[in-house]
Amino acid sequence: MKSVIIVAGGSGTRMNSPVPKQFLLLKEIPVLFYSLSAFFQFDATIRILIALPKELFGNWEELQRRFEIAIPHEVIPGGDTRFHSVLNCLHRLERDGLVAIHDGARPLVSQELIHRLFSAAEKNGNAIPVVPVQESIREVNGDSNQPADRSLFRIVQTPQVFHTPLIKQAYDQPYQPKFTDDATVFESTGKPIHLVEGDPANLKITYPADLLVAEALLR
Repeated sequence: MKSVIIVAGGSGTRMNSPVPKQFLLLKEIPVLFYSLSAFFQFDATIRILIALPKELFGNWEELQRRFEIAIPHEVIPGGDTRFHSVLNCLHRLERDGLVAIHDGARPLVSQELIHRLFSAAEKNGNAIPVVPVQESIREVNGDSNQPADRSLFRIVQTPQVFHTPLIKQAYDQPYQPKFTDDATVFESTGKPIHLVEGDPANLKITYPADLLVAEALLR
């Protein structure tokens, strides 16, 4: 069984907008719809769970009516952190299989990337998309800093795909601030992470300029 958890708990703070970024319009369509559509196109039988703050349930229902969004999915109350939002959704998955965990603010996830990740996770137990660092980087330590070899680093993306029983086992532990994504939760159990080629176009909407870039890529 294939499932996907779309984490949509972001706010509009860094977008300088009162509208949560997952509800902003990208080419006249809500950002969140793109991720929903991408996974449905990948597999029309996939189980889709959206983790959303409970106070935004009504907003999402209104957007579904307004834009005639009919893709089957379940809306699950989010938690205090991303970790707790994912945990709430994992509790709803009763059957084994593969589960993708994706940021709702990454609307340009491609079919090719989704296929690549599910295929790799089937073989290796997990699949984490990464892209090379293109710019020079420096390591900062207090008041000092030094150049770092960018070839040794990768930028991590989502969706991150796991065998469902393994990621559920990983989330069966207390939250720690170092858990910045699902890969860090997973590897804390001692299991290795399998990296897969990501997609530079799979950007995350964080700042107003990101929305402009996403619009240009869609064109």
